[in-house]
Amino acid sequence: MHIAVLVTNTDNSDFAARHPRDAEKFAALIRGVRPGWDVTAFDTTAGEFPADPAAFGGLLIGGSPASVNDEAHWIGKLFDVIREAYDKAVPMVGACFGHQAIAQALGGRVGHNPGPFILGTSVTSFTSRAPWMPEDAERITLAAAHGEQVAALPPGAEVLGWSDACPVAAYRIGDRVFATQHHPEMTPEFIAALVEEFAPDLPPEVGQKARASLARPIEGPRFGEWIARFYESAASKSIAVT
Repeated sequence: MHIAVLVTNTDNSDFAARHPRDAEKFAALIRGVRPGWDVTAFDTTAGEFPADPAAFGGLLIGGSPASVNDEAHWIGKLFDVIREAYDKAVPMVGACFGHQAIAQALGGRVGHNPGPFILGTSVTSFTSRAPWMPEDAERITLAAAHGEQVAALPPGAEVLGWSDACPVAAYRIGDRVFATQHHPEMTPEFIAALVEEFAPDLPPEVGQKARASLARPIEGPRFGEWIARFYESAASKSIAVT
């Protein structure tokens, strides 16, 4: 399986330079559960995109401090690629910004959190289970950092799970889209560092809550297995059709 990671992170700060970049994080997540898979990264913020999304077994769109409501040219191009991939039945995974971008590109709407910035770890409780998710998928703890979220889902989308202050923490669109508002690629060390980086610029109660949330172990690799199963499920159906 060959996965294209569409990197959307615009953070070029000293903090970002001290830590693995998103391309590395997502490659580690995927190869941690499927060591033999190939991963190719595209820096969409620099105008890099797959020439043909259908050349890959799936797309994975990551997070960003940018807003999907920004008018940057690369975001418009990303929306075009998402629509092309969807029309060609290329399975897509979205995480945070990617979760929001897929929703917006396909007819949904993204807006500001109704409450404060969400930071630290967050528990997604599942009200529905996709076929590629195991039977024990009742809840999962992942890293979180977002000031916006999906306010309205695109046509055909189904909410899979919710989290504190985020009604659409995970959704799917048939077997073509699997998305989470959270960050399966972030390690415990990285989210702890991110909390310390962000907390001074947020209301004190947000920082306090974020630090306290770090006592919950995050389960990125567990979610990574679900991502792999999603791609494998889509591939098996494609083979059956052909």
